[in-house]
Amino acid sequence: MRRRELVGLLLMAAMPRAQAQQIGKLYRVAFVHPSYPGPWYQAFFAELHRLGYIEGQNLIVERYSGEGQTERYAELAREVVRLKPDLIFVVTTYLALHFKAATTTIPVVAITVDPVTFGLVTSLARRDSNITGVTIDGGVEIWGKRLQYLREAIPTISRVGLLAARSVWESGYVAAAREITQQAGLALLGPPLDGVIQEAEYRRIFAVMAEARVDALIVFEAPENWTYRQLIVELAEAGRLPAIYSYREHTELGGLMAYVANLADLCRRAANQVDQILRGSKPGEIPFEQATKFDLILNLKAAKALGIEISPSLLARADEVIE
Repeated sequence: MRRRELVGLLLMAAMPRAQAQQIGKLYRVAFVHPSYPGPWYQAFFAELHRLGYIEGQNLIVERYSGEGQTERYAELAREVVRLKPDLIFVVTTYLALHFKAATTTIPVVAITVDPVTFGLVTSLARRDSNITGVTIDGGVEIWGKRLQYLREAIPTISRVGLLAARSVWESGYVAAAREITQQAGLALLGPPLDGVIQEAEYRRIFAVMAEARVDALIVFEAPENWTYRQLIVELAEAGRLPAIYSYREHTELGGLMAYVANLADLCRRAANQVDQILRGSKPGEIPFEQATKFDLILNLKAAKALGIEISPSLLARADEVIE
């Protein structure tokens, strides 16, 4: 392991280039994550291995983390591009947008939320672009589903908070989500996560939401919100704030409910896109793939602690119930 002082963590699995070339063509792939990867990314590397890419033989993976310091993501993107990997695999729309600005030539495979709404690409289909990937939501419609499930669990809610970074709040996604929320007769409240997204910032946000009398919370699908999953669940529990999450792990830690895509499956699909590109396909020829299957997970112990009685109808539709 070696450390790049520029941005923090860089783990590079490497071997002498000459030795690797004896096995076949050597590919360098940069894996860039904004904080710390979840366990589902193991599926990405397992699928690459199944497809014939073996680290230390025909594949070098350079692993980078922005450590949640959003103000340094642009610098991180420029540094990765300067090193000219064969392909960049990047996690989150916000970080992918920095790579869009940094290169128009190096192929980029991204795991994102709605890439069209956020301006990453103009179309999910064929594009004149060096970027493709998979989305972990079904577009802004996912907001409506999470809002629906929250309201079914707690019909009395009126002020819904969104736990997301400023980049999300300033996007077309939140504009569309706000319209859906208003149509449901509810108010959408912040504030955005700002600056260095670490424990102090989460505590500030929850304190402001408490003052604003937020009575329900939607936790956006962002790696930072996964990294600080334990803290988020604890803060929601301490504030007696019912929340719906974007990662299964939040409910396993005591969160009320989640509506989530199968992230391991999406990582495998991203690995297949990487394979296509390394074999000669252009990213613009590979459509962005959307998540199509979502699971509703309910935690009855959390519901009891919050004094919430989950209706038989909602229980019947749950894909998983934690008791």
